[in-house]
Amino acid sequence: MSVAAPASLNTAIERASAILGADPTRALREAEAILRQVPADPRARLIVGSARRRLGDPAKAMAILAPLAAAYPKAAHTQYELGLTHEALGERRKAIAALRNAVALRRDLAEAWRALGDLLFLEGDAAGADVAFAEHGRASIDNPALRPSADALFEGRPDRAESLLRAHLQRPGGVDAVGLRLLGEALLRQERYGAAEAALAQALRLDPDDHGARFSYATALFHQQKGAAALAEVEILLRVQPRDAAYLNLLAGCLSLVGDFDRAIMTYEVLLATYPRQPRIWLNHGHALRAVGRREDAVRAYREAVSLAPGLGDAYWSLANLKVAALSSADEAAIQAQLERPDLDEGDRLHLRYALGKALEDRGDFAGAFENYDAGAALRRRTVTFDAEEQTAFVRRTMALYTPAFFAAREGVGCPAPDPVFIVGLPRSGSTLIEQILASHSAVEGTMELPEIALFARSLEEAGGAGSYPSRVASLGGADLRAMGERFLERTRIQRKLGRPFFIDKMPNNFHHIGLIFLILPNAKIIDARRHPMAACFSTFKQHFAQGQGFSYDLTHLGRYYRNYLALMAHFNAVLPGRIHRVVYEDMVEQTETEVRRLLDYCGLPFEGACLKFHENDRAVRTVSSEQVRQPIFRQGLDQWRHFQPWLGPLEAALGPSLDTWRVG
Repeated sequence: MSVAAPASLNTAIERASAILGADPTRALREAEAILRQVPADPRARLIVGSARRRLGDPAKAMAILAPLAAAYPKAAHTQYELGLTHEALGERRKAIAALRNAVALRRDLAEAWRALGDLLFLEGDAAGADVAFAEHGRASIDNPALRPSADALFEGRPDRAESLLRAHLQRPGGVDAVGLRLLGEALLRQERYGAAEAALAQALRLDPDDHGARFSYATALFHQQKGAAALAEVEILLRVQPRDAAYLNLLAGCLSLVGDFDRAIMTYEVLLATYPRQPRIWLNHGHALRAVGRREDAVRAYREAVSLAPGLGDAYWSLANLKVAALSSADEAAIQAQLERPDLDEGDRLHLRYALGKALEDRGDFAGAFENYDAGAALRRRTVTFDAEEQTAFVRRTMALYTPAFFAAREGVGCPAPDPVFIVGLPRSGSTLIEQILASHSAVEGTMELPEIALFARSLEEAGGAGSYPSRVASLGGADLRAMGERFLERTRIQRKLGRPFFIDKMPNNFHHIGLIFLILPNAKIIDARRHPMAACFSTFKQHFAQGQGFSYDLTHLGRYYRNYLALMAHFNAVLPGRIHRVVYEDMVEQTETEVRRLLDYCGLPFEGACLKFHENDRAVRTVSSEQVRQPIFRQGLDQWRHFQPWLGPLEAALGPSLDTWRVG
């Protein structure tokens, strides 16, 4: 598009172009002045067309840009402006075509990739949008030294990108905000969220105005369930771009994480008004609706997601995971058809396997159900790691450290607040039922599975090196332990909406950290939710968890994990007699009032009849048992595992003597 022109003309065009974004009226005036002197100058005509669009007159802009694009079909910037003008006129498909032309002519035209990604997302083409956004990220890197890293990152090789970026950052003068942001994004793509958080925090210290780094930082916090911190970062971004879809979607996720479901649902509704063809927004909307008990609305949201993306396994699994309604024969056929696709994403495939397993179990085909659960677990094992030997070693280190003498030497330390009630044990052992019963008491608030205790443990391990936790706890003084307990109360305050004296943390894996809990919060209550080992382990095996629980996808690992849990609970019951209250799920089902009274006595709470009518409590429930605890107790599920006994030999062998001794100790 370049033309021969005097230096003064070039200067005038450059000046008009430079002010176009900030002052399109002035840019229009200057470009029209140029055209009065040189009527055919394509650069000035492009500025006039762009200014007209920016000033809200896309029809006049199109009258200029369409003939300009026809005259100069290889001009990337003209195609870009043409695409934006088609979009302004509501001609979305023509806009996409023009933007595709623009990036085909010039791959490094970052703003065209971003506009294309936004339009594809609006059309419901999530995969195409992801490609465009990745290209935008790559094209936005103007430092030649970082281009190889960016290419590796956005081509799906985050491990290679990490290696290149670490080498770059170690060079003299190599520590820069963009390099650190790319490193954080490479770590995010490897699901190394703690390391990503650290890199991105450093990037933001160097460049607080890097919105991409802040968004990635908020994402890293979100994936670690640091809801309040992530929410604060997203709100900073929304002050700059209040309608950005990615920001709003993450906002809704953060709001769900901190229990503000009304605002989360409202945010999803705002998003869906603009992006009704986005299946994952429908999916997330369904999750929020389910949490507040709007089951029929949740089903409609999941069904909408399936209609938009028939291969979206997570939507089918979410329907199956409601656990109170069977999938139809038509659903089964649709799932089978998707599983036959050779191009099906592996994540979708594993979700569909679990969904089909549940459908087959509901209609009594237990062999077919187990085959699908087992296939889903095999796929999941490719993406999670669990070291059974390390878990056993950890339990032994824990029992060696936490002796009666150890606790006696630290008596009276920690934060004395009695507020927290911890429910621990294996997943699928009745913890949500216990929480719902307690949260029906006027003095107790239910929250969710809170991550803070595990994060404290991880920080101690990171400070001391692999294998240093829990032994590193011995080096903490009384002031350290008290401060940690106070931090727990402060960080969880956002979850406490009702102002009740007590609140529940039902993270089951906290049984690993009972010693730390009693040191930092010596007056906390701990409830051990226990269930028959075959029932608990198989129910866990057939459940796909969004994150964590890496032990649950292998029957032998499950059996060993359960035995380690029993050993650790027996140890703490001996070292801290009477401090932990055990609720056996089977007893709660068969003798509900007796067990509820025992539970309330342990917590120092007077009996309230509402605790027996827990299913009438309309609080939000954020676990896989959300629908079950909205019904009266039923015993049908107690022996469900027996239908699958022919295939559970590895689990029985791994459980060994605990099959007979699980109630004691």
